Formats: sequence, C-alpha cells, structure tokens
Amino acid sequence: MTPALEAAYAEPHRRYHSRAHIEACLEILAGVEGLSAQDRRLLEYAIWWHDAVYDPTRPDNEAVSARMAQQDLAALGEPAAVADEVARLILLTKGHTVSPDDRLGALLVSIDLAVLGGDPEAYDAYAAGVREEYGFVPEPAFRAGRARVMQAFLDADVIYPEPAFRARLEGRARANIAREIAGLVGADRGVSPPAPG
Repeated sequence: MTPALEAAYAEPHRRYHSRAHIEACLEILAGVEGLSAQDRRLLEYAIWWHDAVYDPTRPDNEAVSARMAQQDLAALGEPAAVADEVARLILLTKGHTVSPDDRLGALLVSIDLAVLGGDPEAYDAYAAGVREEYGFVPEPAFRAGRARVMQAFLDADVIYPEPAFRARLEGRARANIAREIAGLVGADRGVSPPAPG
C-alpha cells in the first residue's frame, strides 16, 4: 500500500469505508478459487484503490479513485493496460452493475457488496457506520435518501452479479435491506424500527 492510500483510509470521517473494509474485501478475495495470478492481482489493486477517495459530499469518488489508481500504478511501474483495467473495475463500484460476461467486474462488485449479506449484527454495524459518515445530513433527509438507495438494490434483478456470491448471500442481503428500509420508513412515521434479527 502506498503512503497516500495509508493516509486516505485513515481519514477521521471514515467509519465504514476504512481500511477494515479493504481488508475484509481482500480476505473474501483470498477465498475465491479459479483465478489466474494476473486476475487476482487486478482485483487486489481494484480493492485497494476503489475507495481511495471517499468524500460523502461529492458524487465522483469512484472516478477520482480510478484516476488515482491509474497514476499510482503507473508510478509503481505497472503497464498502462493494468492501470486502465483497474480503473475500469473501480468505476463499476459506482452503480454496481456489470455486463454478463465480465467475471472480474462481477467478482469485484460482489465482494464490495458482501457486507449486505452478512449476519444482522454485521449489517447493522455497516449501516450505522454509513450513517456516521453522513452525520452532516439531517435525520429526515438521510432516512429518505438512504431508503431510496437501498430500495434500488431490492428492485434490481440481482444484487450479486457473481453466481457463487448470489447463491450464498442474495437471500440474506435482501432480508437485511428490507429490514433496514422498514426501520427507516417506520422512524420517518414515528414508529419504532423492528429489533435486529
């Protein structure tokens, strides 16, 4: 990891999008079988740099992170083709949609979203971390915006484009998201959210 990445992931406003998230993603990647050494290296780079820039007030974090990856990887002596592919993968984490034949993209997106399919306690810790990162947003506006974002995941045909992740995590992710939305909407109506689990 470069000094710039080290500093980025140590920024005090990060509660979920921190080095712990990167390390969790790398651990998940380590358990993926059937990758060539080159594909694994591309995914490792994409994981390291995909949240290199994370400012909740701006809409272009992924684009700026992708450019940073290209510059840093070039400085590390990686070929332009590697830096460009890493940048392409990072850009997929903005909308979390990939084409059907994009295995590396499907893996990166699925790994990035693995937390959605965690146990309820892990999911709640993730959601609380995101809320802290958006602490500058008033509660009603946050609830409405967060509910819209999470509803988009529920409305998608699949959350996890990679088949093995889908088989393992899709059902639990949908249950977690539905529970969070119910809490957000219930809180908006003055109703206590349901207890986790």
